[in-house]
Amino acid sequence: MRVTDLLTLAALSGAALAGPDPFQSRCNSFQSEIDIANVTVRSVTYVAAGQNVSQAEVAPACKASVQASVDFCRVTMNISTSDRSHLWAEAWFPRNYTGRFVSTGNGGLAGCVQEQDLDFAAQFGFATVGTNAGHDGDTAKYFYNNSEVLADFAYRSVHVGTVVAKQLTKLFYEEGYNYSYYLGCSTGGRQGYQQVQRFPDDYDGVIAGSAAMNFVNLINWGAFLWDATGSADDPDFITPALWSVIHDEIVRQCDPVDGAIDGIIEDPDFCAPVIETLICNGTTNDTSCLTGAQAAMANRALSDFYGPDGKVYYPRLNYGAEADSAYVYFTGSMYSRTEEWYRYVVYNDTTWNSSQWTLDSAKLALEQNPFNIQAFDPNITAFRDRGGKLLSYHGTQDPIISSTDSKLYYRRVANALNAAPSELDDFYRFFQISGMGHCGDGVGASYIGQASGTYTSKAPQINLLRTMVDWVENGKAPEYMPGNKLNADGSVEYMRRHCRYPRHNIHTGPGNYTDPNSWTCV
Repeated sequence: MRVTDLLTLAALSGAALAGPDPFQSRCNSFQSEIDIANVTVRSVTYVAAGQNVSQAEVAPACKASVQASVDFCRVTMNISTSDRSHLWAEAWFPRNYTGRFVSTGNGGLAGCVQEQDLDFAAQFGFATVGTNAGHDGDTAKYFYNNSEVLADFAYRSVHVGTVVAKQLTKLFYEEGYNYSYYLGCSTGGRQGYQQVQRFPDDYDGVIAGSAAMNFVNLINWGAFLWDATGSADDPDFITPALWSVIHDEIVRQCDPVDGAIDGIIEDPDFCAPVIETLICNGTTNDTSCLTGAQAAMANRALSDFYGPDGKVYYPRLNYGAEADSAYVYFTGSMYSRTEEWYRYVVYNDTTWNSSQWTLDSAKLALEQNPFNIQAFDPNITAFRDRGGKLLSYHGTQDPIISSTDSKLYYRRVANALNAAPSELDDFYRFFQISGMGHCGDGVGASYIGQASGTYTSKAPQINLLRTMVDWVENGKAPEYMPGNKLNADGSVEYMRRHCRYPRHNIHTGPGNYTDPNSWTCV
């Protein structure tokens, strides 16, 4: 027999001795064991690291290219929430399981499982779940004449998905799970606060970023900003190019306040820019200066939004976010998600359009507050008393959701619980991320590691899941939130330690702004 034949025989014998892969076999047989009320399993599939996650069953509006970071067992299912509504859900069970469970949230008006977030959590050994919040695609049209679908989006989907996925986790792994977490941003941030307020026993730790809480007034704010800035055919309409001019002037005035000229406004609360410095002084150059009417329009758009009852409905846009908001709210048309909410929820009338909006529309929307979708209840004593930890963050340059709203909620909690920040620190910590846009991006050190979009393997120690685990399981509360600014090639340019509220950063030297030791939280 030739040597090559002997080697082949030895390899085959070794394979026979090794037998089938126990994890893969466990996954292949798992579906037959699942018998949970209101759950219809669609598929149970083993997915190997590096393999593209199948999109065959995913709704067309939600199909995405996702490559598995680790080996896992994927369960797809429908979960009935009423006789008129159901959730599409996915649960991922990784081979490198650490005994931890995490639920993920949604974005926008939801409608899709955020599989990238599932993959992010799975690579660190979390059994994880996500749902589509009860409808397919980022639209409010499914809420029309169906309050059950609206209930799923408002509060029910994350809780129901968590309850089912926890049962599956205990069924799939002999050891069950030791700790339960939540991870979400934007709508996912609102959902995180909703869980803390409504279902305080669901999670040991909640990470809620750039939260769309105060939700109805966020919707109303979108209408106000459209009304404040007018239509594109208005002679005083401020174009995106002019908003960039305004942005540059605001940064010029506000950037030095923190002690460093780095193109970043560390805390927009500490500056009150004067827009009138841009008035053209009689010139006709409308590409680099403003008319008086335009300056007044910009000031209105950058002011708090008051309802018809004289109460502040929503705080102002953060200074520094205006250039990006020009492509969201200052377009000459009402923001699509705002208009859809009024059409399909507030008025339940498919013929309603933005021309019919008034301040009374905002008042009506707030009075409705269906299923308390606001998620703005400050009484979170039950979550505190059972030992839960809440870690919140918000970019100061967020062009979609004002980070001032997160500060407002923090203060509401302090008032409701009669607790100073030093007392809230025991279970609730909020971090401003300077220069971060919506859930990520921006000009600052915004890679804080809470999802695939803000995590880099080149700085693995900056990982919000690990931060939360340290707090919950080891009692190590985060004193600051480290974030990285990346170069174009993905390498780290510099790191900055973002302060926990109500502290804020000032540059004290002696190094330049790229030196994290040259900043002080005060």
